[in-house]
Amino acid sequence: MKFIQLLFLLQLLIFLNSCGIYRKTDARKYPPNPKERVAKNMEEGKGFRIFDSNRSKGTNYEFASSNELWRATLDTIDFMPLTTANYSGGIIVTDWYSDSENLNESLKITVRFLSNEIRSDALDLNIFYRDCDSSNRCKIIEKQGNLVAELKKEILKKATVYKEESTNKDKKDN
Repeated sequence: MKFIQLLFLLQLLIFLNSCGIYRKTDARKYPPNPKERVAKNMEEGKGFRIFDSNRSKGTNYEFASSNELWRATLDTIDFMPLTTANYSGGIIVTDWYSDSENLNESLKITVRFLSNEIRSDALDLNIFYRDCDSSNRCKIIEKQGNLVAELKKEILKKATVYKEESTNKDKKDN
């Protein structure tokens, strides 16, 4: 038992020695007041605080519900079943959707988010059409047309409205 304690103590000393705890520093470069040193270290990113009384009480978490572009996209394509919705990956993929009139034709939408900003180039929207014949042989093609432009326009409109609502709410809170 003593051997294990001695081995542990020796290993601890080796690890602590290799950390380089002691380094020569120039006292003229560091302010003598501890609060000023802490502030300087925090500005330089050298430290952290567990309990910070100077921190503002409001928090800004990046959840999917706080991203207006994400919410607007989900609201616009809410009639379609989703296959994948990955906020951290920035992609939404719907399942094949067809209306009750024509069951042989269906469409699938993929949306990639290239930015969180509300701009026309922040979205990469693709629509795939699947046309199946009576023997269940299907052709899948990607179409660029009015529907892509209309969906983008609708998403951007909703995102703008959500952004304005959030801005107005923040103004009222302050």
